[in-house]
Amino acid sequence: MEALRKLENVQRMLSFVQSSGLSSNNNDSDRFLSNFLLFMVQPCDTLNVEKRCNLVSENLPKISAAILEEALLWVNGEDHQQSCVELPAQLYLDNKQDQCLFRSNVDDMAMIELDAMQRSNSTLEDFQCRSYFMFHGMDVNKPQSIFRFLPVLSFTESYIYQLDSFNEEILNLSMKSTATERGPNFLSDTSKVDNQRVANHFPEPFKSDPFRPLVLQLERLGLLTERITTELSFGTEYWALERKLCKALIIKNEIFSEDVMRAIHLKSFDYRVLNLLLYQLTEQQVNDMHMEFLSISEFLVEVSDDLFDYEDDVIENNFNILRMFIGLYGASTAPSELAKCITEAEEKYERLLNALDPDLSQNYKRRCEEATREGGNTSGHSLGTWTIPPVIADEEFYRSRFLSSKSTVPPT
Repeated sequence: MEALRKLENVQRMLSFVQSSGLSSNNNDSDRFLSNFLLFMVQPCDTLNVEKRCNLVSENLPKISAAILEEALLWVNGEDHQQSCVELPAQLYLDNKQDQCLFRSNVDDMAMIELDAMQRSNSTLEDFQCRSYFMFHGMDVNKPQSIFRFLPVLSFTESYIYQLDSFNEEILNLSMKSTATERGPNFLSDTSKVDNQRVANHFPEPFKSDPFRPLVLQLERLGLLTERITTELSFGTEYWALERKLCKALIIKNEIFSEDVMRAIHLKSFDYRVLNLLLYQLTEQQVNDMHMEFLSISEFLVEVSDDLFDYEDDVIENNFNILRMFIGLYGASTAPSELAKCITEAEEKYERLLNALDPDLSQNYKRRCEEATREGGNTSGHSLGTWTIPPVIADEEFYRSRFLSSKSTVPPT
């Protein structure tokens, strides 16, 4: 959390530099000046601010590039690592490329918008407070259990939602590109231009390695594990599959069942990341049996949510398992094929649920019952009947009719 506090201080000082007329309109220069000002305002025994300014003013003419290079050699000596730890705003990373990426992009670009934080709230409430704490022996009724780990979990989930919103922008552009023209040739040319325009205004890390700033932060906090890194890579894979499959549906290209099933299983990667982080934060070994059970539970929840959001997902061209099954099997066969998939998953769910500790099993059942009642969703897994909504065979017509009806509604 110390690293997060430092990042926040740097950002505040950057805002000060820009608002006070000190900005040079160069990110690197402003970053350097902000770190220098942070250093200058820190308490230093008997040296008040005025004495510090005089000291710098007297010695600045003596400090040349050669002097700085010589100082760097001293820092890189035996006490190099200790010196980096003691420097107030220094973040030590072994790899120089990573260090540059961290300083230029995490401070500047790993910013989380309020919308992403608000969207992540429901996930955090469900995950942290109500569904997963019990698997870590934690009491949700104790506030310290929540607030002790909230900053890291909230930061991580909000960051993921921020990336998800960028992915949605690309999907929306793809759909807009095909609104007036049709055919794979059009999509391959115009859509690429649109997507490139979006990519150009995205922060640099999102173009090549979207999770790199988050990975560096978790690594700095000593929380990163190989399994967390793998799950984050699954997130990147899911978004790529979502774009691929949704584009294919729009232009009526063939889709493949292995892509669809892979995507629906990857969709809950953020829950697994948070769960693995909680194991790290509580200094516990990962319970693979619990992870396997929760994974199949997450799958069923995703299917349930997709059925509930089916019409909206058609309109917005989002990944939805029913949409994909219609694309795979046709409108008449898709519901029965999806029902088979749900039945197989429920059988595995019940088997793994019965293998849990009896108290844990009962607590989780109660939580699922509460979630179903609160959501008013009758398509929940193992808690009632599944309701597959009427299929939309012609999505293009459905979307155009929706947009037409929306445009005829008089403004209020």
